[in-house]
Amino acid sequence: MNADFAVHLRLNEISKIMKILKIIIISIFVFAGFFILNLQKLQTLAQTNEFCWDLPKGFPVPNVPKDNLMTAEKIELGRHLFYDVRLSINEKTSCATCHLQSKAFTEDKTLSVGTTGEVHPRNSMSLANVAYSTTLNWANPTTKHLETQVLIPMFGENPVELGMSGKEDLLFKRLKSEPRYERLFADAFPESKEKITLNQITNALASFVRSMISGNSPYDKFRYQKIPNAISDSAKNGEKLFFSERLECFDCHAGFNFSGSQTFVGRESAELGFENNGLYNIDGKGAYPLDNTGLFEFTGNKDDMGKFKVPTLRNVELTAPYMHDGSVATLEEVIEHYKAGGRTIKSGKFAGNGSENLFKSSFVGGFNLTAQEKSELINFLKSLTDTEFINNPKFGNPWEKK
Repeated sequence: MNADFAVHLRLNEISKIMKILKIIIISIFVFAGFFILNLQKLQTLAQTNEFCWDLPKGFPVPNVPKDNLMTAEKIELGRHLFYDVRLSINEKTSCATCHLQSKAFTEDKTLSVGTTGEVHPRNSMSLANVAYSTTLNWANPTTKHLETQVLIPMFGENPVELGMSGKEDLLFKRLKSEPRYERLFADAFPESKEKITLNQITNALASFVRSMISGNSPYDKFRYQKIPNAISDSAKNGEKLFFSERLECFDCHAGFNFSGSQTFVGRESAELGFENNGLYNIDGKGAYPLDNTGLFEFTGNKDDMGKFKVPTLRNVELTAPYMHDGSVATLEEVIEHYKAGGRTIKSGKFAGNGSENLFKSSFVGGFNLTAQEKSELINFLKSLTDTEFINNPKFGNPWEKK
């Protein structure tokens, strides 16, 4: 019995050891599987962190494509290209023509005008914090990467912006004729044997635009840097109104960027961030102007009629005129629009009551607001103006003579 008991005891010990080993092996496989599944994300994090973003407090790290990692040299090359009129067919226009630093990289026109004089149906959006955007155009849901978006103004034909379609060789010739670019391209792409390529141009432009981070407004100093008197009491009251259920502004202009859907490291947003805000209702059934039907133009889904990208409200004081077509002139008019739950146009070809638009967002329901509250709300919106951003020389024109 003693011998049998000893054998039984030994077998129990071996069994326990085997169970422990099995648990360890399973744990190793589970960890290995988790590691493999997340290796790409871990690599992206590591690579992204090699670049010093110097982000404002409360801001997450932007997502960066693994085949176009951020470098100071790419950004500097992109800055030169952004302000270079050689990128337009008649050498009269640059990216900066429609994206002025003084206006938070939007423009001072109601509608954009291409280099050949063609008037566009839409107003240019601010480029501030575009690194966090899930989509990059007013209505096109497929343009999600800056590297491909920058091709549109250069080579798009409907409408013409910079007008370089079919003129790639001319573009390369012009850039190679500028002595400064030989060093800039070599520094930005030291591993490349080719001197100037379209891929290099788009990657550099995307890197520069991606670096345009704005987050040092008085409101940021108050909310994130905890400086109590950074904004006025009036603006503080306006903040409460903005985030109230009564006004519901925050439902569409959400998060740290006061915009529609956002993406950053650790968060991949599947939301498009397009809304119909009741700007038009031409036929009483929700119709928008034929050249500005919004998301509907790309999806053909009637429920997408009049849906446009929800832009950031950062620096909104500087980005007038407002809406996708620049048809609202002032912040005061913007608030009146939302107060009414949509815009009423009494006469003309666009006549209609936007508050009755069938496809309007449920968050645009209208609200009551006193004159004082309106003033407080505007003061809050003005507290989002980042004067450091619009005066920062690292975003300025490198071709200007000092």
